[in-house]
Amino acid sequence: MLALALLVLLTACDSKETTAVRLQGESMGTTWHITFMPNPQVTQDANALRAGVEAILVRIDEQMSNWRKDSEISRFNQAQVTEWFPVSADLVKVVAAAQQVSQFSQGVYDITVGPLVNVWGFGSTKKMVTKPSDAEIQAALTKVGYQKLFIQEQPPALRKALPDMYVDLASIAPGYAVDLMGQYFERQGIKDYMIELGGEVHTLGKSPRGDDWRIGIEKPVDLGNAVQQGMLLVNAGLSTSGDYRDFFIENGKRYSHTIDTTTGYTARHSLASVSVVADNTTLADAYSTMLMAMGEVKGKTFADQHQLKAFFIWRTDQGFETYATAGFQPLLLKP
Repeated sequence: MLALALLVLLTACDSKETTAVRLQGESMGTTWHITFMPNPQVTQDANALRAGVEAILVRIDEQMSNWRKDSEISRFNQAQVTEWFPVSADLVKVVAAAQQVSQFSQGVYDITVGPLVNVWGFGSTKKMVTKPSDAEIQAALTKVGYQKLFIQEQPPALRKALPDMYVDLASIAPGYAVDLMGQYFERQGIKDYMIELGGEVHTLGKSPRGDDWRIGIEKPVDLGNAVQQGMLLVNAGLSTSGDYRDFFIENGKRYSHTIDTTTGYTARHSLASVSVVADNTTLADAYSTMLMAMGEVKGKTFADQHQLKAFFIWRTDQGFETYATAGFQPLLLKP
């Protein structure tokens, strides 16, 4: 349902950057990068910070990865029951946030889309190179519906109305992980940082240059990497969702991983990517998926009506066109 489009950090060589500390690694099937300015009033050990970050990422992977058969969400999906299923508080928080976005979008965003994601071959099951049959799509569609998924905070547990429902958290778990990493750094007294995990980004304070953090939104091309638009990210979360990293072509027709939960078929619009800025990266992650599913026409209208900070890129016969909502426009960097 979601492709985490790579956001390229715009940096420049500057003598002021020598005091910045950079950490990087791999987790959750992708890479992560952190740049921060040490707080001179607090002692920080880079190795200890790395260990703290890796512990968070391991925890989220064990809880929310659909690619791990032993993760909490995988065990919940595999359990052919409709009783309450004990899970971690983290998992309940993420599902609760997802359900709020589902209600906000009237079901356009829906983490129970897993059966459709899998039947189309975009999930943790075998990759598809051909379109599934109409019967397969309709059968999967009967298992989808956020209203059929229930949350219990104390003790933390999930319950599904149908035993064979499948929850897919790829569109929100990475954003939640980034937020947890940011909270961890703030507890260590770090007030200036940029955290990126698979394209999900959160910043706080100032960059090593002493100004606001600059991020580049990737041009949505199938091959190579190029920046479409530079922007500022100020004490907020950013997520980009796109259709150009996970798709297949059959008989000249392109089928992307973005699925219309009302029909069960892949979305039919020209939107190539959408970037969203929100107070936290969890919401930015979910919102970008939501608007991507809506397409450039409905998505722009929805974002404007609800005053979301969003930047759209869609395909035309001449190339790409872009649109920034009123809230996003002040963040744009001039060429």
